[in-house]
Amino acid sequence: MSDERVTDVDLVRWSEALAGIARTGLAFTDSLYERERFEEVLRVAADIRVAADHDQGRYDAPEVVTGWIASVGEGVAGYVTPKVAVGAIVGNDRDELLLIQRGDSGVWLYPTGWADVGYSAAEVVVKEVAEETGIEVEPVRLVAVFDGLRLGARGLPFYSLVFHCRAVGGELSPHPLEARDVGWFAEDALPEPLAGGGHWQHLAFRAIRGEQFDVVFDSPRPSTWRS
Repeated sequence: MSDERVTDVDLVRWSEALAGIARTGLAFTDSLYERERFEEVLRVAADIRVAADHDQGRYDAPEVVTGWIASVGEGVAGYVTPKVAVGAIVGNDRDELLLIQRGDSGVWLYPTGWADVGYSAAEVVVKEVAEETGIEVEPVRLVAVFDGLRLGARGLPFYSLVFHCRAVGGELSPHPLEARDVGWFAEDALPEPLAGGGHWQHLAFRAIRGEQFDVVFDSPRPSTWRS
């Protein structure tokens, strides 16, 4: 038996995985018996989700279950998968990094947003950076694919595609709803707090400096869950 401590990140990941299995099951069955079993799994998953909250009151189990059930689709359209976010590591000619202070949480992060239907991932990057910061960019290359749950994100499970981009024009202008502030920051003068605990900051400045490296992604674990 492993004595590794169970973390809040573990609890959230287990909760979301169980909820995804159950919601997908509900999307593909008309059996009343199976629907009852899947709804019971959702209630267990909601209890795990609340346990990760540590009595901070952000989540209520019945409300979580209601939200999950309301999101159930039908057939393939109801197959639960992570959403896709697209982010941009943008550098300037002084090797500074473009960051926004998010309007919802107040944390600092590179520009990022949900992928839009009808756009390629690179097109979403260009659009999001312009909308959130006023800066015009040119995508250079994909540098990372992150699993939001592994980074400790809560809410919707998602994968984040992160591009290195070059600033080619525009002026700093924070989006009035999505960003409290925007700015260029040197590696030794980053603002706090950084989203994800700054898990990505060294990667960002490696890209800005023009270092060559393979696309970064979350390596498969020996055991996806726990032994």
